[in-house]
Amino acid sequence: MSRIGVFVCHCGLNIAKTIRVSELAEFASTLPDVVVARDYKFMCSTPGQEMIANDIKEHRLDRVIVTACSPLMHEHTFRKVIEKAGLNQYMLTIVNIREQVSWVTSDIEEGTSKAKALLNGAVYRARLLAPLSSRVIDVNPDVMIVGGGIAGIQAALEMANTGKKSLSGGKKFHHRRAYGAV
Repeated sequence: MSRIGVFVCHCGLNIAKTIRVSELAEFASTLPDVVVARDYKFMCSTPGQEMIANDIKEHRLDRVIVTACSPLMHEHTFRKVIEKAGLNQYMLTIVNIREQVSWVTSDIEEGTSKAKALLNGAVYRARLLAPLSSRVIDVNPDVMIVGGGIAGIQAALEMANTGKKSLSGGKKFHHRRAYGAV
């Protein structure tokens, strides 16, 4: 059984103007394996991050869902928070209700309903998460050009201009003129 914490951000009025945030957090608390659900004005702020870290420890959470803005904005922030609190950073799910709901919905009823649907899916997905580990691997930066047509020649020229080592692959290009049968 998972122990999931759901943290819903108001994002000031950015999210709160089209989603009933407290109702969304209350809905989250009724979902399977959710042991704590909170809403806060700015979840990415220092107090918001501390709230998440404290709840991970206090409620022994093993998964965290942040319902806020795009992962492009704060995924790294929240991964660091849960890792510092002792949880694998990949046990995080972010539900983007700012761009996917608030910015495209003007009706508060419709917005709240859509946010609930997205959050419901995220909870069921989070229950299936497994811890991952990061690793560093060596990469060979050499390039192989396959084909000697116009595209292959152009690719080889562009690679030569970058200073990358290129490997020639495939057969050499031979031009043959086709003649009709004799």
